[in-house]
Amino acid sequence: MWDNAALLRNIANALLAFSVLAALYGTGYYMVHLPGLFPLHSVRLSAVPQRVIAENVLQAVRSEVKGNLFTVDIERLRQSLEQLSWVRSVSIRREFPDRLVVALEEHQALGRWNGVALVNTHGEVFDAVSEEQLPEFVGQEDDSFEVAQRYGEFRQQLTALNLQVAQLALSPRHAWQLRLSSGMVLELGREEMQQRLARFVVVYPYSLAEQAGSVRYVDMRYRNGFAVGGMVKS
Repeated sequence: MWDNAALLRNIANALLAFSVLAALYGTGYYMVHLPGLFPLHSVRLSAVPQRVIAENVLQAVRSEVKGNLFTVDIERLRQSLEQLSWVRSVSIRREFPDRLVVALEEHQALGRWNGVALVNTHGEVFDAVSEEQLPEFVGQEDDSFEVAQRYGEFRQQLTALNLQVAQLALSPRHAWQLRLSSGMVLELGREEMQQRLARFVVVYPYSLAEQAGSVRYVDMRYRNGFAVGGMVKS
């Protein structure tokens, strides 16, 4: 091998190129980490928060932003901001020469979850406080996505009757129950829920609307009818 001039030349060139790259990397790393170089002068929010408290964002920024534009730990800042109430996700980018741009995605509350938390429009449970009038969702720990999805479907079906869902519950046996804002409770069971609710929408104006204030329970699980207060109508 030592008699192969071409091979020795290639090895020498490769070692030289590696040395040059290592030197450039070392120089660049040193310069980037110089305290006075590329200082961070501002952190800008891409949009004004609607629910997230601005003071909490400022505190997180003050606590986590250290170093310059290139050495600041963006991942640590992102994780800190995602711990704030009403924050669903965070994206951060560097903006040359001296700024970070932060985009906050806020939760959009869809309902209340088991009386202790909120559910967003993605069916995700999150902890926050809201004074809004929201429907109550009841279900097992992993049911929030399905309950949120069904709520959207059921609410759309009831739009024609101008009826509002006050509570939607999914039992451990996977049976669905609706409570309307009037107090009327609808039992939809474990199968054909949309078809049963569609049947309710059809019969409501003719059979139930005039009694809506007094009817407290409607069981739609019958094949050819429904039950009101234990009495079957078909």
